[in-house]
Amino acid sequence: MLRRSALKATVAALLLAGLSAPVAAADAPGVTATEIKVGAVFPFSGPASALGAVGKALIAYVNVLNEQGGVNGRKINLIAMDDSYSPPKAVEHTRKLVESDEVAFMFSTLGTPSNLAIAKYLAAKKIPQAFIVTGATRFTDYNEYPMITTGLPSYDTESRAYARYLAKEMPNAKIAILYQNDDLGKDFIAGFKSELKEAFDSKVVTSSYEVSQPTIDSQIVSLKSTGATVMLFAGTPKFAAQAIRKTHESGWKPLFITNLISSSIAAVLAPAGLDISTGVMTATYRKDPDDPKWASDKGVQMYRAFMEKNMPGADLADSNYFTGLHQGVILEAVLKQCGNDLSRENILKQTRNIKGLALPMSLPGIVVNTSATNNKMYTQLNLQRWNGKAWDLVGGLINDDAK
Repeated sequence: MLRRSALKATVAALLLAGLSAPVAAADAPGVTATEIKVGAVFPFSGPASALGAVGKALIAYVNVLNEQGGVNGRKINLIAMDDSYSPPKAVEHTRKLVESDEVAFMFSTLGTPSNLAIAKYLAAKKIPQAFIVTGATRFTDYNEYPMITTGLPSYDTESRAYARYLAKEMPNAKIAILYQNDDLGKDFIAGFKSELKEAFDSKVVTSSYEVSQPTIDSQIVSLKSTGATVMLFAGTPKFAAQAIRKTHESGWKPLFITNLISSSIAAVLAPAGLDISTGVMTATYRKDPDDPKWASDKGVQMYRAFMEKNMPGADLADSNYFTGLHQGVILEAVLKQCGNDLSRENILKQTRNIKGLALPMSLPGIVVNTSATNNKMYTQLNLQRWNGKAWDLVGGLINDDAK
């Protein structure tokens, strides 16, 4: 009897362990013993095509990982689609990736409109929408968007940094804001309103543009006529370059601030004119690989070696490339932490469990710390000013860590 009872107890324990064990990799959607399928959507063409460099660098990094055997013995089958910065196309591609390609999760989809368009669909299917490349503030609400983690500093964090800087350094300034007429631009308006409160209406003038417009010349002329001494641009790279150049050509000489995603030397400052861009400010979390002060930095050396080997001929100064590199590093970290449990539940859990990860191109002291109550990849920034040849850091780190 004792032996039979012991045998029954052992069998019961094994059954219970089996029920509570992690989902076998072969049973998880998009996962086999040798591969995991990951979906992504980028604007490789269209009005925001400069941002497609993020996807190109991510693809290159994944190829390197696969050449080394993948992560935990599995190759990453990254299926990246082009939505041309069009939400309907993003929806079409995402449905195909989920329903036909059967990806395990979506990763690094770029753009506020596209991510917003697919969020409800992915949430309904309980598919992680991991480290999306947008700083739209709405996505930092982890209760409203339970499947999302963000891959850029939030726009409200960034806009508050500018507002606080101006309040301290130029308290009497009149501020002109040219913003893209979507969540991206509107978040910057909201950030300034939250800082300036009742003074907003008397200190700030605004003008918006649509991404379908060919130029923003008329908006610049209109804002110049207000006599503003500060010009803040909040939009995508193509229009940032236009705004810097048109402001210069018009003879207007405000302090020009451009948002982080539109501060690439290659995609914004060079097209506008490197000399013309002198004095432009932005917020950042990253190093400039062309700046001599980072020449011996291990992260910059790693980035340069990666680009020279895997993306020969690409402009190393284009910050979109090292955004893509960082996306690759964070993807690798998440998959490593998942181990053999590649269920969507565990993938989501691990996106919220990154601790103290220092990314190659991040400034010293800036690390990734996600948690159950913080879905943001970046919560720290530093202001910087273009001197005509390189960026000069201004002040120290600005923290917006979750409580």
